[in-house]
Amino acid sequence: MEQPINPERLKDPQGLGYNTPMRPPSFKPRSVVILVYAGINGSAAEAQQLQSFLAQHGVRSAVCNSTSDPALRASLKAGEYDLAVTLGGDGTLLRGSHLCAPYAVPLLGINMGHFGFLTEIKQEEWAEKLPALLEGNFWLEERMMLRATHRRGDKDLGSWDVLNEVVVCRGQFVRPIRLQARVDGYLLTTYVADGLIAATPTGSSAYALAAGGPILPPELRNILIIPVAPHLSVDRAIILAEGACVTIHVNTAHEAVFSVDGQPSVVMLDDDEIH
Repeated sequence: MEQPINPERLKDPQGLGYNTPMRPPSFKPRSVVILVYAGINGSAAEAQQLQSFLAQHGVRSAVCNSTSDPALRASLKAGEYDLAVTLGGDGTLLRGSHLCAPYAVPLLGINMGHFGFLTEIKQEEWAEKLPALLEGNFWLEERMMLRATHRRGDKDLGSWDVLNEVVVCRGQFVRPIRLQARVDGYLLTTYVADGLIAATPTGSSAYALAAGGPILPPELRNILIIPVAPHLSVDRAIILAEGACVTIHVNTAHEAVFSVDGQPSVVMLDDDEIH
């Protein structure tokens, strides 16, 4: 399972030589929300089977087909669920992370998609794996998240939680854009490139990897900066410490956009920034 914010820790419980984030064994899920990607054939039927299985084990559950449902967010905020299970692929789990992170609700991904890199359990094995989880026999990973804010002048236009990456890149015109990157207010460098990625260790194996970046162990707490198709610019990945404030400033005469975790892109104007 994946936990975007800090749960309690047990010091090196598996003898791995470092502190592994863990939920105490006494934690046993008794209320579960099932987040379903309805675009996958058979997902509704799978959710019904999962709900029946949970009921047989004395666990209350609900099925939700939209992570943007205000009633669902209110229920999570009120503490009505202590576990969220996603039925879908990596995109479903990413959307679930944005929803659950503010309320410290752990996520378990069951893969019904194609790749399923982030998901923990295959569709055909959840009936075998879940009984142990319901008895508190599991380990829980912490994953660092970022907070991305779109800023225009002195006005914040919106903020997003980020589990994988935020990408600032060219829009519909096939031309590079100029991007100035600052760290804690100090100039890092200026890129002429198709785009710039700011990724978490979780996201280091996603778009950042495709752009030539290194793979970071997901339990690390760093920010990875990597350009996309740089032209006569710095072409190396840069790894920053947790807590650094990265500012990406757009300088372009044509369209630029940004996207968070693969969500629909947002148009940026010249001099806009992502913090």
